[in-house]
Amino acid sequence: MGYLYALLASLLFGLNGSTTKVIVEAGLSPAQLTFFRVTVVALLAGGLLLLTNRRAFRLSRGQLAVMAVLGIAGVALIQWFYALSISLLPVGIALMLEYAGVLLVALVARFVFKERVKPRIWLAIGGVLVGMAVVAQIWASTLSGPGVVAGVLAAICLAVYFLVGERQVASTTPLAVSFWSMLFASAFWLVFSAWWQVDPQVLVQDVALHGHLEAVSLPLWVLMVWNGVFGSFAPYLLSYMALGRLNATAAGIVSASEVIFAFVFAFLWLGESLDGLQMAGVVLVLASIVVAQTARPNKVVDLDLASQDLAMMEGPAR
Repeated sequence: MGYLYALLASLLFGLNGSTTKVIVEAGLSPAQLTFFRVTVVALLAGGLLLLTNRRAFRLSRGQLAVMAVLGIAGVALIQWFYALSISLLPVGIALMLEYAGVLLVALVARFVFKERVKPRIWLAIGGVLVGMAVVAQIWASTLSGPGVVAGVLAAICLAVYFLVGERQVASTTPLAVSFWSMLFASAFWLVFSAWWQVDPQVLVQDVALHGHLEAVSLPLWVLMVWNGVFGSFAPYLLSYMALGRLNATAAGIVSASEVIFAFVFAFLWLGESLDGLQMAGVVLVLASIVVAQTARPNKVVDLDLASQDLAMMEGPAR
């Protein structure tokens, strides 16, 4: 079930990349869209907790501090850097840069948490660097420099998300982690997103979906609701549920499939494509990510977790 949750989360995140690009190009800034996304998740997760597990609203100061780190670095900033990156780069390349962050998971596990990490990690790092150089075609690159920097910063935040999220779901429910992390992310962007500058008229205007769906138009608010519910709340909850059953190693391997989904949806929807050499680079990057993640030992999943998700949804309100 953990692998299934991670795969479904990757599918929804991959589709959401193209949706995010259309919304940003329609006039919302990456920060404003990020504020909307995390606020929707916080509200939905908080409402479900009120009905199912009110004890989740009581955290110690230490837990609150860790949730703040997860919410700001692992959620608020990663979504902003990602939205900024895809506003300047093709969706697939932006996401590939972000997922290089799974390399950092293994490195931090080795040098910070002193876990046993196999030597193959160095081979994986080399493969990722070579693959990215091929995809970016650095010998004749026209990629946006700021877009690449934003993608690399998103990679750092992704490592924080996996490492901190892995430890938090071990002490509380995935729904509670979703609520607290998104609440801190929302509070952060409440101050820094300039959401008050959004013209309400922009939200009701029809927006063309671009690419192969250019003839289709939808009100911007409809795209934002999809982005908030099915592009944010559902995949983030599924991702935390996956981390409740898998460690960051296994979850990172499956989550890397988001890159493939993003390329597929960007091709089918936006018409973004890569040449044969670049696709070979993508395959090398993904293979290296898998190798890097298998450099960390996996944990044995407690069978008692089989009832965790039902308990999360069906537990009595207190």
